[in-house]
Amino acid sequence: MIRLAACQYAIELHETWDAYADHLQRLCAEAVEAGAQLLLLPEYAGLVLSGQLPAEQRGDLKASIAGIQPLIEPWRALCESMARRWDVYLQPGSLPVLDADGRYRNRAWLFGPDGELGHQDKLMMTRFEREQWDIAAGQGLTVFDTPLGRLGILICYDNEFPMLARGLAEAGADLILAPSCTDTEAGYHRVRIGAQARALENQIAVLQSPTAGLAAWSQALDENIGRAGLFVPPDHGMPANGVIAESQQLSPASSQWLVCDIDLAQVRRVREEGQVFTRRDWPEQFERVL
Repeated sequence: MIRLAACQYAIELHETWDAYADHLQRLCAEAVEAGAQLLLLPEYAGLVLSGQLPAEQRGDLKASIAGIQPLIEPWRALCESMARRWDVYLQPGSLPVLDADGRYRNRAWLFGPDGELGHQDKLMMTRFEREQWDIAAGQGLTVFDTPLGRLGILICYDNEFPMLARGLAEAGADLILAPSCTDTEAGYHRVRIGAQARALENQIAVLQSPTAGLAAWSQALDENIGRAGLFVPPDHGMPANGVIAESQQLSPASSQWLVCDIDLAQVRRVREEGQVFTRRDWPEQFERVL
């Protein structure tokens, strides 16, 4: 049994590095004190760093992501120090990173008790990212081996594409972390439905963490709606609706943690003894239609 914490992360303005670092450490300490072994924050949670920029710059869509680039290395060091200090796994959400080819990519790092484990880039760009923000797609999927289980990361919109989760499942992932950022209730439900479908299809677990609240100071994060949730295949030993836990309030005004327990061995057992074998039978669909 492992204890997970997914944050409904309220986008707040922190105008200095010290204020932001204190905020992030106090927030994560709440989950650690609740016994969480793995902490998940949402897509673009790292973009809150833009609050430290001058008001005109942080309110500009493209200037804000250019402005936070010098803060990314200190931010990574802070996240790594927290994971080491508390002996936890921390996926602190994502943020846009400028790569050597001159393109920005939406990147999510994973940190653990022994330091940084690696990162996963978002693979499928939304219309907003493609047409207004010019964020480029990443390449490839990564599975992280940890004592808690094999973990994968699919950022927000990526959860709406079955073959991405299938790739992680075939690489042995037991749990997919789904950091998300959606500005409408419909957008939240698209990601949530996708996350739950990926759990059903692959007979694995998916943990979703959303942004929440209003932030008029940021063009990128001005409106945020979502609930945190942990989804599994509905089958023997699992909830009949496939929902282990879900936060009750939609987009609260302050950050809140959904803390829940899961036995990944029990999830794996569904793949061996379940009422259905959606994971095993997956290839047969292509034989039927192609």
